[in-house]
Amino acid sequence: MSNPGSNHIEEPQLVDLLQRKEHTALAYLYDHYSPALYGIIHRIVKQDDVAEEVLQDAFVKIWDKIDTYDASKGRLFTWMLNLTRNLAIDKLRSKEFSYTRKTDRLDPTVSSTNHPTLYVEQQMKDHGLINLLHNLTPEQQMVVDLIYFKGYTHSEVAKEYDMPLGTVKTRLRSSITKLRKLLDIA
Repeated sequence: MSNPGSNHIEEPQLVDLLQRKEHTALAYLYDHYSPALYGIIHRIVKQDDVAEEVLQDAFVKIWDKIDTYDASKGRLFTWMLNLTRNLAIDKLRSKEFSYTRKTDRLDPTVSSTNHPTLYVEQQMKDHGLINLLHNLTPEQQMVVDLIYFKGYTHSEVAKEYDMPLGTVKTRLRSSITKLRKLLDIA
């Protein structure tokens, strides 16, 4: 893009290119972020074909809604992650998905080291994110895992684990605050 020979684009420049609807920026975004987003989607919907469909929908929505991204509210990846996570949760709650899950045969699960979910988990380990989560209390870890990686809502966590909704929200907020301090993010 503006730096020939370099395959890295800084976030502000990437956002600018996306907002100008540069297709090369979308290709860059897909190449660099799709494995992580797919991993989050797959942890929620647990079906490869559905996860691929949601990923495609997510990139279309990112492309269409990039003008609503506000860098002062957070990083691009966080914005994309929330958008993608919400799409996956919506898909999980859809009547079509519920009906399909009830009528499909159970397929045996096959483990693969090339699976995108494993790739994302390996990337999280490589970047030390797993280690950061270990700095949280077990209660905080559970809430973060359920809400961000398994697609639960705050209310679902409260109901499932017989906790007051305020406790769930407090644990999540304190987890995020602690992780921000560890990552030195204001």
